[in-house]
Amino acid sequence: MNDGDRTDWRQQFAEEVRAARPDLALLCLLAGTEADPSLGQDGIDAAQIELDRLAGLLPFGITAAGDWAAALAEILGARAGYRGTAADYRHLESSLLHEVLRRRRGLPILLSVVWMEVARRAGAPVYGVGLPGHFVVGFGHPSDPPEEQVLADPADGGRRLTRQDAGLLVTGATGAPLDPSMLAPADPPAIVLRILNNIRAWAAARPERTDVQLWAVELSLLLPAHPARLRYEHARLLVERGDFLRGAAELEEYAEVVAAVEPAAAETVRERARSARARLN
Repeated sequence: MNDGDRTDWRQQFAEEVRAARPDLALLCLLAGTEADPSLGQDGIDAAQIELDRLAGLLPFGITAAGDWAAALAEILGARAGYRGTAADYRHLESSLLHEVLRRRRGLPILLSVVWMEVARRAGAPVYGVGLPGHFVVGFGHPSDPPEEQVLADPADGGRRLTRQDAGLLVTGATGAPLDPSMLAPADPPAIVLRILNNIRAWAAARPERTDVQLWAVELSLLLPAHPARLRYEHARLLVERGDFLRGAAELEEYAEVVAAVEPAAAETVRERARSARARLN
């Protein structure tokens, strides 16, 4: 992929994520073009076609949330074998939708994306639930009474989750009890940001993969809402990768943003900007 192609994909990503109804699968696949330059439009189309094919396997006439969850568990969990393992956390492919569709393995959030996109195509009332430490899917309408909503864990083949099960997942990840707000539907930009956070974390543990960390940060910065500190991370990565001038300029811009609330931190950032500029001499 040349720079012009990358710019085109990123422009499409930026436009899609700000659309009135962002296409979650497309956003994930556009992110995949950063990791896999060979993906291209043909690869994106093939992934969308596979999601359509899986949706076509679901039976007609389903209405109840529990029946939707059972049908997805049968088609995607039992028959197709989509599920997660501890080993998946070691692989970047586990965070790339086109690879998850190929391998039928991935992180819980990517498996949930597969479930949501297949279910959505079939007309199911489905949504993502971003529990701390573990992403699952919900069936039903968020305005329905809790007893009419159904939670399922795609990483465990679609195992049905009770509220107690969800609470145990949260307590295991955070030590805190389940708060009802944690069961609120996650919108596509929030899901994509969480996926990109996973990719950043994967790359941060591998100092030789600052290239991956950089594009994950740059895509995150295109989202309508993102943590301000990502700007600092972006500047730091630019300096680390030898782009001292641009990195120093972004450090100075970030220092101006935080100066009003954290003057000491702002001065530390300015010092790092001066050090980056000094490396040009």
